Amino acid sequence: MAIDASFWVAVSFIIFISALIYLKVPQKINEVLNKLISDIKNELDESEKLRSEAKTLLDNAQSKLDSAENKSKDILADSKKESERLIIEMNDKFHKNAELKKSLAENKIAQMKEAAIKEIKDTSIKIAIDSVKKIITTSVDKSKLDNLFSKDLEETKAVLKKINS
Repeated sequence: MAIDASFWVAVSFIIFISALIYLKVPQKINEVLNKLISDIKNELDESEKLRSEAKTLLDNAQSKLDSAENKSKDILADSKKESERLIIEMNDKFHKNAELKKSLAENKIAQMKEAAIKEIKDTSIKIAIDSVKKIITTSVDKSKLDNLFSKDLEETKAVLKKINS
């Protein structure tokens, strides 16, 4: 048997592999790989945990947003109802005020009418008295004066009755 170069390559390869096994290199490589695997698993677990926390935060934020939207809708609806109520109330107050002013104006007109009638009566009485005075002063005959006085008195009474009714 001839020992050639491939024999020595095979022997050196076996020695190299034996040295690696003796120095526990495969175990160390295995430990390093296992450590890398566990680190990757830890990172994956942590990322899964962060993802679930982010989902929880997103759900909370979404529910708060929905709640805020509902509250804003409620506030808008309440504001609309309140403004409609105020418009109706202001409209009622306006109509009541208009009716009150109308009533006051009618009362004032009635008072002015009564005052005018009273003034007309007073003036007619004054005119009647003045005419009677003139007649008395200008007339010499007492019988004429009495007839004239009676006639004027009857006319005045008739006029006053007409005004009063």
